[in-house]
Amino acid sequence: MLVPLFKKIGLKFSLNDPRWGRGSDDNNDQQQNQDGKKPGDGPPDLDQLWRDFNQRLNRLFGNKNGGRGNGGGGFTPDMRGASVGVGLIGAIIVFLWMVSGFFIVQEGQTAVVLTFGKYSHSTPAGFNWRWPYPIQSHEIVNISQVRTVEVGYRSSVKNKQARESLMLTDDENIIDIQFAVQYKLKNAADWVFNNRDQEEMVRQVAETSIREIVGKSKMDFVLYEGREKVALDVNMLMQQILDRYNSGVQITNVTMQGVQPPEQVQAAFDDAVKAGQDRERQKNEGQAYANDVIPRARGAASRLMQESEAYRARVVATAQGDASRFKQVLVEYQKAPVVTRDRMYLETMQQIFANTTKVMVDSKSAGNLLYLPLDKLIAQSVASDSAAKTGVSPQAGATSSPQDPLQSLEPQRQRDSRSRDGRDSRDRETR
Repeated sequence: MLVPLFKKIGLKFSLNDPRWGRGSDDNNDQQQNQDGKKPGDGPPDLDQLWRDFNQRLNRLFGNKNGGRGNGGGGFTPDMRGASVGVGLIGAIIVFLWMVSGFFIVQEGQTAVVLTFGKYSHSTPAGFNWRWPYPIQSHEIVNISQVRTVEVGYRSSVKNKQARESLMLTDDENIIDIQFAVQYKLKNAADWVFNNRDQEEMVRQVAETSIREIVGKSKMDFVLYEGREKVALDVNMLMQQILDRYNSGVQITNVTMQGVQPPEQVQAAFDDAVKAGQDRERQKNEGQAYANDVIPRARGAASRLMQESEAYRARVVATAQGDASRFKQVLVEYQKAPVVTRDRMYLETMQQIFANTTKVMVDSKSAGNLLYLPLDKLIAQSVASDSAAKTGVSPQAGATSSPQDPLQSLEPQRQRDSRSRDGRDSRDRETR
């Protein structure tokens, strides 16, 4: 498009042409007379270049004589050449104007296009085109950037904003809170057109939300165990308010930077906190002691109860067994009293002698006391059994010695048996 125009004007772009800028051949003599130089003697000066440009421009717009003749004052326009020149210049201007509508949007950004100041559409990242100014304009918005707004402080927690940070709790206590809100944009058009001061709007919404949440909570809850819950509630409430405003904002995080009582009562509050901690510590120690003593006491009580229950069951069972045995013995005694009585006597004596190592026997007929060393007799019996197993004969006459108590006991047993038989016979006769 530009090359025909340059050809029409007569400009050449060859730097190796020694005649570049010196006019045509019909002007060589005039140049030599005026400048005193021949063509090709050296580089042209600026005045000559300007004169050549004016001559060609006059030819383009209809002055075929290039301004020569009649003293250079005559101008005979050529309408055809003038229209071509004006058309080319207009085309160049239109082309440059259309080219000015191209723009580039970086990754993570979007462009809001306005048509005569009214929102038209949004463009994605990349190379885009719109109608040039003044028909359309655009505004680039970064939607991937994480923005931060601070409430209660600026840049540092030490730089407090008391007007924003002091709040009233549900139990009528004043608390000092500093927190930060991080957010992103989810709709660039809403962010640009529905808000006058976007950052201040988000700050005011955050302050309103935190005051509502803290106003419904106790001071101890906000200071200690409820920090995370307060942050989550503020996040949800802010998002609801911003959605009603059509602000195009997405809340990503609410971070509590500082939660404490006012500085004027900080010392007293610390003392109260320490007292509360001491109380909780003593309660925990008492609870730990109770958890140690009570289970052991319950275990001991349970053991005693079980032992008493076992003792009761054993005594009752023993008593029931003795009663049942007595009834059975009574039945047998009624059938054969003498035999049963003798048997009971022998069993009783057997039980007594089984647990006794020494026995004293009073003989009524002889009037002397008989001593039986049962432990020695048992030891002698064990020695005899071991000697029999090993093949060693016991001492001669040891078992038939006149000092053997069993031999001396035998006549006494016979006499006792005869006396019992006589008593039994008398008892039967009496009955």
